[in-house]
Formats: sequence, C-alpha cells, structure tokens
Amino acid sequence: MRRTVPVVSLILGLVMGALALPSAQADTPRAEPAGSAAPPPVVPRPTEWTALDGRATLTRATRIVLDPRTASATALPAGRAELPGPARQSVRALATQLRTEIRQVTGLTPRVTADRSPAPGDIVLTLTDAGALGAEGYRFDSRGPVRIEGASTHGLYYGTRTLLQLLRATADDHRAVPRATSTDRPAQRIRMVHLDAGRKYWKIGSLENLVRRMGDQKLNTLMLHLSESEGFRLYSPRFPGLADPEHSYSRADIEHLKAFAARHHVQLMPGLELPGHATVVSEAFGIGFGSGPDPCTGAHTHSHLTPDWIIDMTSEKAVEKSKEIVDEFAGWFDAPLFSIGAEEVPGQLAECPRVKDHLASDPDVSTLGDLLNRYINTLDDVVTSHGKRTAVYNGSEHLSAPRQKVHSPVVFLTWEGSGAEPEIPGHDEIAIGPFYDTPNNYHHLYPDEPWMYGSWRPSDSPDMLGSGVTNWADYNFWADDGYFEQHMAGPRAILADRAWNASAAPDTLADFRARAARVGDPPGTTPAPVPPRVTGRPSHHWTFDDASYPSGWTYAGSPGNTILAEDRAGDLSGTSYIIDNPTPVPGVRGQAWRFDSDRDGVGFGGLDVAEPWTVSVRVRATARTPDQVLLSSRAGALKLMQHGTGRVGFTRYGEADHSFDRTLPLDRWTRLTWVATKGRTTLYVDGERAGSVNASIPLPLRSIGTEKAGLRGDLDDLVTWDEALPPEEVARLR
Repeated sequence: MRRTVPVVSLILGLVMGALALPSAQADTPRAEPAGSAAPPPVVPRPTEWTALDGRATLTRATRIVLDPRTASATALPAGRAELPGPARQSVRALATQLRTEIRQVTGLTPRVTADRSPAPGDIVLTLTDAGALGAEGYRFDSRGPVRIEGASTHGLYYGTRTLLQLLRATADDHRAVPRATSTDRPAQRIRMVHLDAGRKYWKIGSLENLVRRMGDQKLNTLMLHLSESEGFRLYSPRFPGLADPEHSYSRADIEHLKAFAARHHVQLMPGLELPGHATVVSEAFGIGFGSGPDPCTGAHTHSHLTPDWIIDMTSEKAVEKSKEIVDEFAGWFDAPLFSIGAEEVPGQLAECPRVKDHLASDPDVSTLGDLLNRYINTLDDVVTSHGKRTAVYNGSEHLSAPRQKVHSPVVFLTWEGSGAEPEIPGHDEIAIGPFYDTPNNYHHLYPDEPWMYGSWRPSDSPDMLGSGVTNWADYNFWADDGYFEQHMAGPRAILADRAWNASAAPDTLADFRARAARVGDPPGTTPAPVPPRVTGRPSHHWTFDDASYPSGWTYAGSPGNTILAEDRAGDLSGTSYIIDNPTPVPGVRGQAWRFDSDRDGVGFGGLDVAEPWTVSVRVRATARTPDQVLLSSRAGALKLMQHGTGRVGFTRYGEADHSFDRTLPLDRWTRLTWVATKGRTTLYVDGERAGSVNASIPLPLRSIGTEKAGLRGDLDDLVTWDEALPPEEVARLR
C-alpha cells in the first residue's frame, strides 16, 4: 500500500439546467467576458469553445461523411506519437461505431458514405494535417454540417465523444447540439485509471464498462495492476501453478480486452509487481528471500509479512524466472508502457545475512539500493526488447545506490508528492499519489475532490507525462465490482476534466457534478448486475472459524495478520487489516473474533441491500465506548452502541441517529437481531422483541466497524437475510 493524500469522495449528482440555447441562426459569439460563460455540458471541458446562437439538428437524412482518400487510414504520418500508442481504428471503423452510438442515443441511423459535398445535418469526419492538434486533438464545428477534424482517429474519436455528450445532454429527443466552434487538445499525454487487479479479480463486463466510461471522458490509459502478494491474474500454460485459471485472464481474454479498448481509444497498460509484493510468485517457484538455505527472517521485512513477500534478487534462479515472466507477458500487450512495480522493498532487508554476503562478494553492487536498481535494469532490458518502456512505482530513489542507477528511459509512477511537479530528476513521470482511492477502514483514503477540481493544476513539465486516479483493493479482495465503481466515478471524472483542460475551473464542484450527471453514461454501458435477492436461507454467514483463502488468492501475511472471515452462505468473504487485527478466541460454537481497537475491523466491500432485510449476531461486549459500529457503509451503520445514547441502534449518515430502548450488557453473550422493512426496524434481544423504530436504512455491507468506531468485545455467528424474518423464526435463532 502506497502513501497518499486523503479524503472526500462522492457520487456524481444533481441536475443542471444551465445551457438553454436559443434557436436563432446568426453565427454570433456570445458577448460575455472571457471565462464567464457557462461551460458546455461536456466532460472533460474543451480547452477552447466559442458558443454561437442556434442549434445544429440531426435528422433522418443525416449522414456520416468521410473523405474517400483517408477513410481506411488511422492517422496522417504527422499524427503518430509514442504516447499514447498509435491509433488502431480506421476512420471508416470509427464511423461505423459512431452510427451505432448515434442510434442508441437518438434513434436515428445515419448512413456512412464517402462524399465531398456534405449537407446541413451531416456529420463530417476528416483526417487533417496535425498542426497544433497533436495526436489527440480535434476541431469541432457545428455551424453547418457538424465537422470533426483530427490528425488521427484518436482525435476524431474524442471529437465524436464531444458530439455524443452534447446530444445526450439535450433535453428533448437528443437530436440537437449547440452551434459552436472548438479547438480542443489535452494538457497531458497520459490520462490514466489504475486498477488493482492483483488483490481483486475483476469481471470482464465490469472492465468493458470502465473502458466505455474512460473513452467517453477522454481518458486513454487503463493500467491493470495484475499481480500482488495475494494473486497473479495472467494465466499462461508456461507457468503452471502461478495463476488460477478461474480467477485470472487468459491470452484470449487479454486479446479481447485489447481489441475492445482500442475501439474506445484506451491503451491497456499491464503492471506486474516485482520484486516486492510478490508472495504469490515467490511461493510458486520457490524464489523468495524466505526460501532455500539460510533464509531471511521476519526481522528483515515488514512485521505483517513474510520474507517470501520479496523475490530473492541475489539468486540467479530468481532473476532468470523474473525475466521469463516479464518476457512472456510483455508480449501479450501492445501499449507503449509496461510496469514492473519495484517499490516498497523493505530497508531492513539489507541486514539479512544472505544479502550482506552477496553485497560483499559482487563487485557491481554495494548496497540494497544497488541490488534493487540492477534488478530493475535487468527487467528493463527485457521490456525494451519488446519495444516498450518500463514503468516503476517510485521509492527506489530513496535507497543509496552508488554503483547502479535506474536506466533513464524508465518512467516513474510517483505516489509521493502533490502531482503538481515532477519529483524524480532525469525520469519521465506519471503522477498518481494525490488521487488514491483505497476504500477500506484501515487506510481510508479517498481523492480530495474539492482540491482536485478547485486547486490542483496539472503539470505541463515535459517530463510529467500525465496523471492517474488509482484504485487499491487492500482488504477488499472479494468486494463487489460496483463497490469500487461507486468510489471511483467522481474522482475519475474530475481527473479526466483537469488532465485534459488544465485551465482554472470556471465553476464549482457542485456545478461540475451536475454537468457530469447531465451527460450520464455513454451508449453501450450495461447496467450493473443486481444480485438476485436470496429467499428461504441466509444471504451471508460469517462464523469467524478458521478458514483458508479460496483458490486464486495467496495468504501473504505473517501469522495473525489479514485473517479470513469466510462467507459460508454467499460470496462476500472479507479479511481483517494489518497491524491491528481481531484475535481468534473461543465462541459460543466454534471460534469468535475479539475486537479491542478502532482499527480492528473486517473489509467486505459489499453494496447496500434495500429493505427488507434481517441481521443477527452473537456479541459479548467488554467495554463501553461513545460509538460502536457493527456493520457500516458510506450511507449508514448498525450500532451496538449509538453515539449520544449508548444504546443499540442504527444511523443514516447525514440524516439521523436512531436508538432502541435497550443497552447491550457487558461480559455475556447476547444475540441481537435487527429486522427491517421499508420505514420500520425492529430489534430482538435473545429472540425476544425489544422495540421498534419508525425508520430504516439499507443493509450496510462495506465492513465491520469503521476507522473511528470499532467494537470492543467478541463477535460470533454474524448472519444476514434478504428478507424480514417473522418473530417465530427470530426466536428460533436463540
């Protein structure tokens, strides 16, 4: 887990009525001072936009018109650039895709044709000399036919996104756009979404929806962080035992995702994690610092991990296996960047006798920093042989390395600093530090959206390639895909806007959220699947008995850390966090977990379940604190001890705290059961009705506890139902 800047995240919201355009046809720019006009309903905001009076309307006669000389081209020669990668979609293929998207938005199906005489209402796509547009810029002109020009189909695609967003924002039949001219190009070359696909396995459909949203917002790089301590998500028969085929991506899966991403002008950038964060690799091949004779020990790594968390950089076998892995998977991808991770190697590793002996005998290295930098450079040679540039997370620069310097073309993903200026002299960078989304109750890190929108200015330094919003799945290994989308959507839209248009924001964050909400999702986005409600049996059941991680996940902790809370009834298992962990103790039946700190919690990453529902748990409280949360989410919480009353209750955050007339006793096992229907919640204690409140909340399934209101006591047999159990069934739970 990398350091970050905290806090604040929320959903896109509200409705904006701010862009009513008159129907007059005069091509007269608005007579408003520069910067005062409301921005068009487009995310990201165009870098130049001149609003004119009137509207351009699509009709059943509308055509998509191509220049026959460049219909099969992807770019003019001057439009090619190393970053982002070269366009793979021809003008004609883009036009065919646009036809489908226009039909989905407007109900019209334009004919695609090559014609040099477009008519009003047509859409004209033209490759033009790059000029000042660069690889991704475009010109948009809706004074007659809607004309979109770009030096490559990257630029043409982004111009069509502006067109589609304007159509979607139209209040009536989505067939008109404001008359305007625009010259639009990005401030930063790399506009990234970074997804932790090592700790968590993502469904293909969720990745496709993410790519659609990224393309629509002109984000061009999806970095899939495909290996972590707990999991390796690329399956190759060349490395049996490294990845579980059921929870990883085959070569065919990657080819599908690459082709899909290319249609949305998103490059699929892979990321592995070597030599640290690599327990799954070390154990698969026996190449960790904890393997072999005279191994390193727990004293030589972070206290919550084992020495096999780090691949043995002193071992020729380990280095060769690392090269084989990079060589295999670098060939699967065509993005110009390939990440090997390479950060958070613990400094105490330098005290391991194996490392000391190696440093003393090898003339090319004298410090742990030398050893790490040489390892990076060795893998960089492999990446370079595939025609790509290596990327690493920053951190190696903090280690003394008098004999080995990281190759200068290596790009640093900087997770330290503000992202305002480059941090690593002599290297290109991509800033990710201020934009961390790590939605667990241990790190509790969310991008600061007001700062991002109102204060952050993306760097235009030539060695700052771009910026990226970063998702990490620590302690949410089996979370619902939608749980992370819920947290990422707002910061992702803001980053898209700011990394494209670096000028000062012309309005408030609330205005921006309203504008983004007005634009909505792009055509083709599939609704998030709604899990079917379970009837006649529990939906989830956590017994807190000992259990092993399921297939596809490797336990990377030292004993007692990041322990599994297995879901015996559903698919929402969770883990405790690091450093502070519940302690297994005897329960009513089998094992219970003892919580004695606010940082003792369990991450599930589930989405709230609408009423009706039932929750039942055995608890033995050992202390009274001002606020004790059993189950929580962003929206609400079930309370063992309600803030202000000390009684059992529940909360809808931002609205109301509710308490029952019952206080949880100390030092004895008690069965608490909440039964909720819409607008009413009833509490049962040891099977007997203890009272009702005329209010309810959706069932919160994010976590046990919060970062500031953990339990004090023992927990056993936590069960949920997607229905309101009748009193006689509750009584039988005793």
